[in-house]
Amino acid sequence: MKNKTVQKGIAVLLALVVWQVAAMIVGMEMLLASPLRVAERLASIWLEKGFWSTVAYSAARIVLGFLTAFVLGIALAVAAGRSHIVETLLWPYIITIKSVPVASFIIISLIWLTSGELAVFISFLMVFPIIYSNTLQGIKTTDPKLIEMANLYRVPWVRKFKYIYLANVKPYLVSACSIALGMSWKSGIAAEVIGLVNGSIGEKLYESKIYFMTADLLAWTVIIVAVSVAFEKGFLYLLKKAFAGLEKR
Repeated sequence: MKNKTVQKGIAVLLALVVWQVAAMIVGMEMLLASPLRVAERLASIWLEKGFWSTVAYSAARIVLGFLTAFVLGIALAVAAGRSHIVETLLWPYIITIKSVPVASFIIISLIWLTSGELAVFISFLMVFPIIYSNTLQGIKTTDPKLIEMANLYRVPWVRKFKYIYLANVKPYLVSACSIALGMSWKSGIAAEVIGLVNGSIGEKLYESKIYFMTADLLAWTVIIVAVSVAFEKGFLYLLKKAFAGLEKR
């Protein structure tokens, strides 16, 4: 574990060195700010008026979209696992969401939704098929002999799901969440940038691009990564604790 941490630290340092060298070669902060300049901007940007409200505004909507997709994805995966008809009916929607570019969904959604609802819907849309597909796969790959035994002894569906399906679904769902959490932030911020959502991180990124404030652009990018990683670690920790709690009962 320690070796992996050290290796990751070294990789980050090498990336920063490459970034610094590239900034020196370009020689124009307007085109590429150096790591030191971005660090200076990070040290001051969080003190500016409205910083925390901006982060909270974007985070609340992206998290809401993710959690909605998480709950609905699991619920529909369970329904599809029990009924082939439900799985068949959902199949064209899942394929469409997976195939259509996120930018297309954002532009179409701007016709239907307000800018404040955009990040919620797009985050939901990008996360839902990942949660649904992985959960359904976990249900489908459950040992049929265990299911046959449970049916033989007339074990209720709730108990079957809790004691048979849960153990098999767990790795699929944890893996899905690990991927989907990052997707929710990328798609949500992209929606804010394209939709020019007032008071959002996406708006700050757009303004940085318009006024060639590369240091601000990169600083906000670092903030997005930091908040996304923090949410991912926190959610996965709670999810694993929830699984552990259910397995003990």
